[in-house]
Amino acid sequence: MVIWAVALFFMLIGLPTVYYYYKVRTKTKGDFISQFPEGFTKKGLDISHHQGNIDWPLIFDKLRYDTIVQFVYCKATQSTWHVDTKWERNRKMLTELGILHGAYHFFDGKKPPRDQAKHFLSYWKHRDMDMAPMLDVETEGFSDGDLIAKMKIWLEVVEKATGHRPIIYCSLHYFESKFKRHFKDYQFWIAAYSREPDVLRDPRVIYWQFSETGEIPGCRELVDLNVGK
Repeated sequence: MVIWAVALFFMLIGLPTVYYYYKVRTKTKGDFISQFPEGFTKKGLDISHHQGNIDWPLIFDKLRYDTIVQFVYCKATQSTWHVDTKWERNRKMLTELGILHGAYHFFDGKKPPRDQAKHFLSYWKHRDMDMAPMLDVETEGFSDGDLIAKMKIWLEVVEKATGHRPIIYCSLHYFESKFKRHFKDYQFWIAAYSREPDVLRDPRVIYWQFSETGEIPGCRELVDLNVGK
């Protein structure tokens, strides 16, 4: 019975752990860089609680991926009530390591936008070193007009409070079908995984999320990979 118990423990706990650390220690910077398309000067990650406890000191201090990754965006809040469970940890550790980073709010298209902005601002305390805040828009409103009106309120409240105009993150489909004509004075972060989108020629589009299946040492889960102009 003892032998079977030890074998079962190794299969359930030990083997995945060994595999993970093998992946971490054998991954090279070349492997990581090869995941990115050529022709872009900036490389970045965006993360949330879905990635768990990321080993930031391993990534940026020991393995020195700070020579590759220029920025990290961390989820801070969602809707009017949710706070990402890893927000404070990620914020604290990236600050201590001196890594340029920003915060984003996952927008609920059917909740009051002022309440959402206040919720975000109550957890993301703006500092001069921070990147511009980002509004992550992936859900529908009661109509496209309703969604756009609510977004404008959130964006204006946050900009007035911080002095920094937020970036809008959305899918390529949302940009082309909903937002392109309505946010002439805002910068965009576009998600498109199947190809390099033509909209990257639009000067408003400054970041491209090209993959949601990136791998990096120090993180057990897949991460979103981004490039910028």
